[in-house]
Amino acid sequence: RSADYTHAATAISAQDNFVAINSAIEVDLLGQCNAEMLGGRQISGAGGFHDFQRGAAGSKGGRSIVALPSSAGGASRIVARLPAGVATGPRNDADYIVTEYGMAALRDLDLDARAEALIMIAAPQFRSDLTAAWKDLRAKF
Repeated sequence: RSADYTHAATAISAQDNFVAINSAIEVDLLGQCNAEMLGGRQISGAGGFHDFQRGAAGSKGGRSIVALPSSAGGASRIVARLPAGVATGPRNDADYIVTEYGMAALRDLDLDARAEALIMIAAPQFRSDLTAAWKDLRAKF
């Protein structure tokens, strides 16, 4: 079948218990996902990222999982904030974020609980910096 069908939210959400598994380059402490940009350069397209996240949200019992390594090239892939204009997936569309350090279940969490859950699955050497960055960001909300 064509992508017009396989990526259609109506087709996806018609499947009970649909699980969307996407990968990301980085995720910020709000739960926004970047799956397209790295170092200010576009390295990928969104593909079906958004379609499958939204389809899973509409599926009875559906859920959305985003997987990524906690770090790469000496940098954390869990970041305080995504750069402007690079959010492939909005914060409310990812139910679970997974790294090699565990899973952050984000559905229905407030901003502080989301940040705490995401910091816990970041690489340990970046957790204190992320905690400090969250305190600074939180003061602005």
